[in-house]
Amino acid sequence: MSFESLNGFWQEGLRRLERADPVQRQLLERVVDELVLELRRRLGVPFTADELARLYDREGLDWAFGIATRVAPDTPAAWDLDTVANAAFARYVRHASDYAGGRRLDRHDW
Repeated sequence: MSFESLNGFWQEGLRRLERADPVQRQLLERVVDELVLELRRRLGVPFTADELARLYDREGLDWAFGIATRVAPDTPAAWDLDTVANAAFARYVRHASDYAGGRRLDRHDW
């Protein structure tokens, strides 16, 4: 899938995180933080939005479930990968070399 297609899923994950019950949100945020760290380990820096999209396509989200259950073993809501994993991708893409101001930059923007 293209970055443009995946980014919609990622941003929806972030919106779901922001709408989460305040009591659970703190734990969801911890899971997202751990997932972002794992993305950094897997992809490194610098990276582009397309490279992050390729990682998502290649590795999927199964790896994130193990992290979510380790960080929040007693909170099944924190295992919802549509929320926590996609929110992590949404947060990590902000560090892409070709992403700024909430959008991917075109070559002429550089």
